[in-house]
Amino acid sequence: MRELDLNPLGDPVGAGLRLAVVGGGRLGRALVPALQAGGVAAHGPFGRDTNGSGFDAVLLCVPDVEIAAAAEAVAPGPLVGHTSGATGLEPLAPHEAFSLHPLMTVTATGATFAGAGAAVAGTTARALRLARELAVRIGMEPFELDDRGRAAYHAAASIASNFLVALEVAAERLAATAGVEKRMLVPLVRATIENWASLDGAEALTGPVARGDWATVARQREAVALRLPELIPLFDALVEATAALVSGEVTHGAREVAR
Repeated sequence: MRELDLNPLGDPVGAGLRLAVVGGGRLGRALVPALQAGGVAAHGPFGRDTNGSGFDAVLLCVPDVEIAAAAEAVAPGPLVGHTSGATGLEPLAPHEAFSLHPLMTVTATGATFAGAGAAVAGTTARALRLARELAVRIGMEPFELDDRGRAAYHAAASIASNFLVALEVAAERLAATAGVEKRMLVPLVRATIENWASLDGAEALTGPVARGDWATVARQREAVALRLPELIPLFDALVEATAALVSGEVTHGAREVAR
């Protein structure tokens, strides 16, 4: 496998690049072996006070509030990047900076990065090229992310992943009151995700709201109110959002107007 080349003009000044990964949390622990498997000389994860001595680049896998302090600890010289989706490159100044945010959930058991997207940015062409190269090396598809869109991008990721888990736990809890195990819901959830991935908006919907069966929706609401009343605000909000999607008041992502 060819070595990393950091020069945007193609000169091999970056051959043999050594990368330090800082931060021993879930992402740092998952990225090091993934990068090594992709042929990158990645080392770590190191502590947040690492100065980057002896390395060509440093990748900070630390909480957003710790990025500036961790970057300040790095001596001048190496390129410095972070893995935050919501934070711009300013906290990395004055280093030549980049960011690499894997659009993938990482749990305590690790993650599979291959096939996922990766939001990348850089203060220079060389830094951006490094971010792209690292993403490709672990099988991800890099895409550039403007700082103005970071908060919206990260919120979308939270809705798609974290909020989805919270929603499914609510479904699991309600099903349990009827004696139905979580595992019975899993095939339904997987099929729904596949439908959403391949169809536009309302085309992926089934169920009483989609067919306008409001009597059934009312019976569902009564059951929720009786068994898990704390879920009523969530149930009502989701019925309203689903109805808006059915009616065409909400368009699917490709037609949304950026705000």
